[in-house]
Amino acid sequence: MIQLLVMAKAPVPGRVKTRLCPPCTPGEAAAIAAAALADTLDIAAGVPAARRTLVIDGGHPAPPGWARVPQRGAGLGERLAHAFADTARPGIPALLIGMDTPQVTGELLRAAAAALTRAGAVLGPADDGGWWALGLSDPADAGVLPGVPMSAADTGARTLAALRGRGVHPTPLPRLRDVDTAGDAVAVAALCPPGRRFPAEVARHLPATAAGLAGAAA
Repeated sequence: MIQLLVMAKAPVPGRVKTRLCPPCTPGEAAAIAAAALADTLDIAAGVPAARRTLVIDGGHPAPPGWARVPQRGAGLGERLAHAFADTARPGIPALLIGMDTPQVTGELLRAAAAALTRAGAVLGPADDGGWWALGLSDPADAGVLPGVPMSAADTGARTLAALRGRGVHPTPLPRLRDVDTAGDAVAVAALCPPGRRFPAEVARHLPATAAGLAGAAA
């Protein structure tokens, strides 16, 4: 059994998904972020876990049955390292995901959990060069993350190299696209299963971007 961590930022206008502005207003970007977070939490809630924890920057509440831990640290690398340390439970590996891949499925997370249990570490690369998931058996291994430049084209490669330098060899997970730009949001929305909140919010707030991408592909 694993524990599942969702690393997120409260969907507050002007503080979240600012790269969607323009074409979005800050309020529209926050609505899209809120939908991405809600969908991610819903899917994560269906994955067997010893504990589920929302590691949050801001005042957003955790769903019923979830623990809630505030983020701390000066930069993203520090906050990630503290997320593993602050939620550590002896003998229980932790799988951390973000809120920027709302197309993630329960099947994918269950497979990631099984791989983490078998191999002791997993890493899910993202299309932009970063990563969308990291699973570790020893929270101390996350101590390499503050030394890795985040939000860079080689963040994933540097994370992998830093872990290997510590003797950790993560099993790779499937590559996913995360949501940074309006184009990302439209592309990811198209990958989401029916009934999710994220595609509806993207369609509501980014119709021109969706139409432009559809026209370019035609």
